Amino acid sequence: MSNSTITVVGAGIFGLWQAYTLAKAGYRVRLIEESATPFAQASSRWAGAMIAPECEAEGAPPIVRDLGRESLKIWRKEYPATIDNGTLVVAHARDTGDLARFQSMTEGHDVVGAARIGALEPALAGRFERGLYFEAESHLDARAALNWLLDKIQALGGDVRFGTPWGGGADGIEIDCRGIGAQSDLKALRGVRGERVMISTQDVNLARPVRLLHPRQPIYVVPQGDGRFVVGASVVEREDDGPMTLKSALDLLGSAYALHPAFGEAAVLEMGAGVRPSFPDNVPRILVEDGGSVIRVNGAYRHGFLLAPVLAREVLGYLSDGRREGLLFSAP
Repeated sequence: MSNSTITVVGAGIFGLWQAYTLAKAGYRVRLIEESATPFAQASSRWAGAMIAPECEAEGAPPIVRDLGRESLKIWRKEYPATIDNGTLVVAHARDTGDLARFQSMTEGHDVVGAARIGALEPALAGRFERGLYFEAESHLDARAALNWLLDKIQALGGDVRFGTPWGGGADGIEIDCRGIGAQSDLKALRGVRGERVMISTQDVNLARPVRLLHPRQPIYVVPQGDGRFVVGASVVEREDDGPMTLKSALDLLGSAYALHPAFGEAAVLEMGAGVRPSFPDNVPRILVEDGGSVIRVNGAYRHGFLLAPVLAREVLGYLSDGRREGLLFSAP
């Protein structure tokens, strides 16, 4: 194993998993992040952090589902706070067509009626007649997971530097995980806005992420513990990370209220948006440049938490024996 240091640039979910995996394998790792405050510029901090490969198959290529299944195993092996309660997908009676379409495009689910929905989530008893239960899926507290990875990197001897702009010129291998910040080097990259609201209430208790289908505004509600919930929408094709608009906030909060009226009395703790880096096919890539001295890991789209562990595994494989196989190593 080389004695040179591997420099990972960017401390979002991709960069953290790269640094953690390499440090754990015995490599000398330097993690560099431009923002002085951890995760201040990372779109990862706005993630719902659902490790849901089966649900993602509804709108993603099969490779996302297949690699997501492998990543889920890695999360469960490595991260002790992974919550393995599955995912519940529901729709109101007028939107059963959306539920039928979701069912036809996914695997690994049980069709559940009102009684089973009430047993899984007593707070939703009597509110929905039909749903889909994906028992094998998991979720996380996104910011807790980011902090855990950062702590592990430091405990493994990683050199972590925040508030450090990167201008290139690593003395060894550089792994570029800057997300949308690498747009000047990756011309195919575009930004996709992800919006979310964090709310708090003791009047609703959910054990697992619940996805409410709607033709105009599908949402997910992810329990974070202590009465906190992340309410988010999938994607908005826009590159700005500015404040959420009134209409967007009303759409998200109105859909949460439609899931359960008690959310109407919830406190709004924060709302915001991040820009997710995305390639045209919405599949992330590992791009090897300059004879292997630069490796770019990018294009998370909405699959950052889902695919970060397996991307790190693939980069480790390349550094260990030159292995470079499959779509992840192809040009976007």
